[in-house]
Amino acid sequence: MSDTTAIRVLLADDEHLIRGALAALLALEDDLLVVAEAASGPEALAMARAHRPDVAVLDLQMPGADGVSVAAALRSELPGCRSMIVTGHGRPGHLKRALEAGVRGFVPKTTSAQRLAEIIRTVHGGSRYVDPGLAADAISAGDSPLTEREAELLELATDGASIAEIAQRARLSQGTVRNYLSAAAAKLGAENRHAAARIARERGWF
Repeated sequence: MSDTTAIRVLLADDEHLIRGALAALLALEDDLLVVAEAASGPEALAMARAHRPDVAVLDLQMPGADGVSVAAALRSELPGCRSMIVTGHGRPGHLKRALEAGVRGFVPKTTSAQRLAEIIRTVHGGSRYVDPGLAADAISAGDSPLTEREAELLELATDGASIAEIAQRARLSQGTVRNYLSAAAAKLGAENRHAAARIARERGWF
């Protein structure tokens, strides 16, 4: 298939070895053309603007901006580019965020290159593909009970930061931070803010 009719693909993953191997394997497909590669969220956006791919295959977790944020930006800036998320961390909350951002494909990194090529074609054709296992996990986990502020403060607590440190980062009083974190822990049935942060992270709620 000529380059003019091939599906133009952008690959974005901060792990060079994985990205390079995937690019090489997809290059074996006659109807796919990897036009650009990126190692971070901002680089993925820059490459997409420069090369105008048909499909952007984005790692969920990248430096600078995650794959969901990149997908949301692409939907706004390049509506002709369809986005897919490939992830090693298929947590339920991530899937919901991805779908809200207009992502058309959501697959685990355990997916074979041949299967990924098929999914790229599916997404390019206008259909959506979500890995059945990830979809089942998302349904069973349900929606996050946390408010946006509670999730934000729990994320700040994941590295063991003290109430004072979290308050400084969030520009809130220590009492306000303590109240938010106590409410979040109660909603998640956690014994403290650190346990609550762990639960929320595992479920992809921040």
